[in-house]
Formats: sequence, structure tokens, C-alpha cells
Amino acid sequence: MKLTRKVQNILSFYESDNPGTKTNISRILMSGKLAGTGKMVILPVDQGFEHGPARSFAPNPAAYDPTYHYKLAIDAGLNAYAAPLGMLENGAATFAGAIPTILKVNSCNSLATSKNQAITGSVRDALRLGCSAIGFTIYPGSDQAFDMMEEIREMSEEAKSYGLAVVMWSYPRGSMSKDGETAIDVTAYAAHMATLLGAHIIKVKPPTSFIEQDEAKKVYDQCKIQVGTLAQRIAHIKESCFAGRRLVVFSGGAAKGDSEIINEIREIRDGGGDGSIIGRNTFQRPREEALKLLNEVIQVYLQRD
Repeated sequence: MKLTRKVQNILSFYESDNPGTKTNISRILMSGKLAGTGKMVILPVDQGFEHGPARSFAPNPAAYDPTYHYKLAIDAGLNAYAAPLGMLENGAATFAGAIPTILKVNSCNSLATSKNQAITGSVRDALRLGCSAIGFTIYPGSDQAFDMMEEIREMSEEAKSYGLAVVMWSYPRGSMSKDGETAIDVTAYAAHMATLLGAHIIKVKPPTSFIEQDEAKKVYDQCKIQVGTLAQRIAHIKESCFAGRRLVVFSGGAAKGDSEIINEIREIRDGGGDGSIIGRNTFQRPREEALKLLNEVIQVYLQRD
């Protein structure tokens, strides 16, 4: 596998990481139909933990089978497949080496009364299953945020020492309005926190133009930070992650129509985003429809900016 100049340049941004970690980052970047472009499309399937089996898989019953998701990600030519422990264990041997995997090591559930995440996997599990990375969620703004940050500091240190990459979901919760959870100032702040915590790949939701914090609004106005279009907001998120020196992917969110998804992907591409991590909008569809949509998404990222 000869690394492209684009991937070599990205790896140069991770100055403190050992060869093992850089190898695993490159495995993700050099896999699938987007191999070598610096762009990524990742399939995440942690919704069973988050929302329950029926809400996650009943729209497409074939998706109850964990191997379905391995096959979907591989056949679609994606960069990686991310899931909790049990999902990856069911298929780890059959699909070993077929696609880079990311072990989601913490999870919440909709039965709980508080928004928190339990540790549900370990670095040793990730190594045993041949994963390229661990994935971890933090909730900036929540009462549990500091505990989560301390947990990922420890797990990140361990993962990096064994040559694994670290992917961080950074979803604001708690001390803000509902609109504030995807506000541009809050999302940029959350992405920056994940960067400061040492994440190699940061996952956030596409931000809206709403500004939650009064003090932040003053700065956005004074510095004339452009956030009117999604592409401008994506560019601001990237700038917030060490001036673009960290990989940032954007979630697909709740179910939406094909044209809405593709238009959003174009904006992410035009803003310099590094890719998408799309779950429900793919695996809740019949397989052929999902493959068609994922191919369209990949084609958008293959087009020159």
C-alpha cells in the first residue's frame, strides 16, 4: 500500500504519534473507494445501544444481523465500520482484514434518566478484534463532561501506546438550549475540546447558524466570522481544529431524503470537511437503496473542491 501525498501530509500533522498509530490512521484513509483522497465515509452502528433494537433496525429487519453491517460497509467501499463490542465480535473473524474497524468503547441508552455514557469496551478488546481505532463520546456542557474527559484521557493514552487511533464523538448536552446543541459556536467549541483531548478524528453534527453564547456572538460579529452557509460553518469547524490539522467528519443525523443528504454532503465537501459518518440514513434502508445512496455520497467526495 503506497501512501498518497495527501495522506502523507495528513499523517505529518500527528507529530507525537508512534508508527503503529500512524499506520492505523493510514489504514482508514487508504481503504475503500475514497482511498488516498484524504476523505472518509464511515458506517457507525451504535444506535441499538442509543435507541433500542426496534427503533434502530425494524425499518430494515435484515439489519438486526451484525454481519449485515460488515457486508454493507465493505460492499459500499467505505473507509471504516464503527460499532460497540458485541456488534464487532459477531463478524470479527469472518471479516478480519476486510475493512478497518472502530470499537465504540462507551455508550448511553434512552432508558436512562440522565445523559451519561458507560464504558462498554476496552483497548484490549479493540486489539483482540483487530480494530484500527477506539471511538469515544463526550458530552461537553453536561454534568458528566469532566468525568468523560478524564476517562478518555486514560483510554486515549493506553490506545496510543498500543498503536491505535482515537476517534471522538463530541456532542454538546446539558447547559444550553436545544438549539444550542448544534449552534455554530457550541459545535466549534465541542470540536476544539475533542482536538485538545488528543483525538485523531473528531465527529460532530453539522452546525446551524444559531449562536448560543452571548459572549461568543460578540466575537463572531466583531471578527466577521462567516456562518451563513453550511459550507462556511464547516470551514469554521475545521479551522477550530488546529487550523485544519485534524480530521473532522460530520454525522448524518436523523432520517432524511436523498436529495437533502446529498446537498448536505456537497456543503461539507465545499467547506473542507474530511468526510461523513452515516448510520441510520443507510442501514435503515433496503440494502440496494443504501448502496446506491452511499455510492452517491462517495461520488460527491470524489469530485474536486
